[in-house]
Amino acid sequence: MVANSLSIMTSSTRTTSADPGATPGHQSPATTASRIGATLTLAPSDLTSTSVVEALAFLTRLGSEQPADFPDWHQRLTVAAAQSQIPTLSTDELAYAAKLAWRNNIRCIGRLHWRALQVRDLRHLTAPDEIFEALIDHLRVATNNGAIQPLISIFTREEKNGNFLRIINHQLIRYACYRNGQALLGDPQNLALTDLAISSGWQPPFTRSAFDILPILIADHHHRIHHFSLPRDPAIVLEVPLSHPDYPWFERLNLRWHAVPAISDMVLDAAGLKYPANVFNGWYVGTEIAARNLGDVHRYNLLPIIAEKMGLPTHSDRNLWKDRAMIELNHAVLHSFDQHGVRLVDHHSASKQFLTFTSKEHAEGREVNGDWTWLVPPISGSTSPLFHRSYAETVEKPGFFYCPWQKP
Repeated sequence: MVANSLSIMTSSTRTTSADPGATPGHQSPATTASRIGATLTLAPSDLTSTSVVEALAFLTRLGSEQPADFPDWHQRLTVAAAQSQIPTLSTDELAYAAKLAWRNNIRCIGRLHWRALQVRDLRHLTAPDEIFEALIDHLRVATNNGAIQPLISIFTREEKNGNFLRIINHQLIRYACYRNGQALLGDPQNLALTDLAISSGWQPPFTRSAFDILPILIADHHHRIHHFSLPRDPAIVLEVPLSHPDYPWFERLNLRWHAVPAISDMVLDAAGLKYPANVFNGWYVGTEIAARNLGDVHRYNLLPIIAEKMGLPTHSDRNLWKDRAMIELNHAVLHSFDQHGVRLVDHHSASKQFLTFTSKEHAEGREVNGDWTWLVPPISGSTSPLFHRSYAETVEKPGFFYCPWQKP
């Protein structure tokens, strides 16, 4: 049964051989994003690779940045170099490595808060059911009654026959997508994940909606997929119903979004080793929800619906109906999160915070790398001070890398 809710028609993506946004002699933002994305992406075979050189570099960085906190760094460095072995990181060392991975993330605008990252060392957990329980705890701690806390949980990197335990979901909280005739109901980005969940034994709600929360899928060392449903407890899965301060009809659209963006399919590459099973979160920038998740044509595609409700003709782009609807959608998200006491930053404040981060890093003698195409917000780009700056695109380690689970 399908609820009377949002149904999204998707269209094919048109591609061309040339990028019309490219300036002669320069790479277009799309080309830059593609190139950086390739640099940040690992092949499954890369997960077994190790590097003594990177381990030694990390220990050296501990000594240069935090010698008081790691007084034995030089001894550990000497032993590791003499034995040409990668040392097992202590919990404190792993925590600092995770913080550095956030600080080095060239696509993150929120790096000002890297030192505030809480780290849970759960490398001893190897069973899918144990890890799921830890993921519930992660969401509870991160949600913090709406005062979102940056948090990472790091699980086993145990390898069996070249296989690692993996969390399949891109984020812990994501909405399902169902085929509904020629249309799609839900978030089209998650169509394949929804199909995989159903084929693995998950039963969708009898009355399906555009905002059904997907189960957590965990692949064990034998590629078996285990599915676990998240509890409907706002202390764990906090969702914000969306409303608008000036448009009473907005609330009747029955839109909502979850509070914690917990990334769960990236690999932590730190001190010469890779940790394929981890989950980390900060808090949302408003544009991530409104402009991208809800506004993108190939996501919830809400701009035409909102424009119609606003009484704006949509037959021509000339009247800027998309822009006006986009602003009001972003306004609604910011207003709603504020009304419900859930932490979220607007894109203007996030840009200013990034400049503060840059100044602090320069004061420490460190350069700041960045992916311009991700740092500049997806709306009102030229009003952001980051629009008028450029950054080196160097990818450093420790870092987070893409390596989504692949079906064998």
